[in-house]
Amino acid sequence: MASEPTRGRLGRAFLADYGPFLLAGLALSLAAVGITLAVVGDPERLRAWLDTYGFLALFLVLILEGAMLLYFAPSESLVPVAVTLLADSTFGYAVVILTAVAGATVGQYALFLLAKRGGREYLLQKPWFRVSESALDRFDSWFDRWGRAVVPASNALLFTRGMVTVPAGLAEMRDAEFVALSALGSLIFQTWLALVALYGLQYLPDWVPV
Repeated sequence: MASEPTRGRLGRAFLADYGPFLLAGLALSLAAVGITLAVVGDPERLRAWLDTYGFLALFLVLILEGAMLLYFAPSESLVPVAVTLLADSTFGYAVVILTAVAGATVGQYALFLLAKRGGREYLLQKPWFRVSESALDRFDSWFDRWGRAVVPASNALLFTRGMVTVPAGLAEMRDAEFVALSALGSLIFQTWLALVALYGLQYLPDWVPV
């Protein structure tokens, strides 16, 4: 029988390898419930679900997005959908944006810490880290060429979000500086996505509960 210390080490190793998948499963389950309610056309139940779990689901999914684990959905659609379904005022739009920024920043900071403390080989060996070594080399070159400014710049653009999180960690960038720059880029990105969504609200069908 395994000793307590051995079981503890095995448990931590399991969480390190497969914990992100558990979080992804929780976020996917919440999203699946919302999508099902929307498809079957039950506005009252959908509104009740959104009021109870909508922001939690958004926060969890954005953590996955920030940690570069969101392979199952286009991350650019998250805030537009959330603005459409969760907010009906300027304050509500701001809460959606800030929730998204907080989630993305938490996810990126977690990945940043893993890179900083575990190193390149640690990440490349993890089953949830889907970035190839050649791609990681390319992201390293971005950080080497542009420095810290590439963190907010990459976060503010389509298709480059989070790409330099690992290089920033490997370069041992200061934690507070990374968090601030990461959040700044995410704030810019999520704000312009929200504006695009707000412009498109007029084209929604009547059954959508906005």
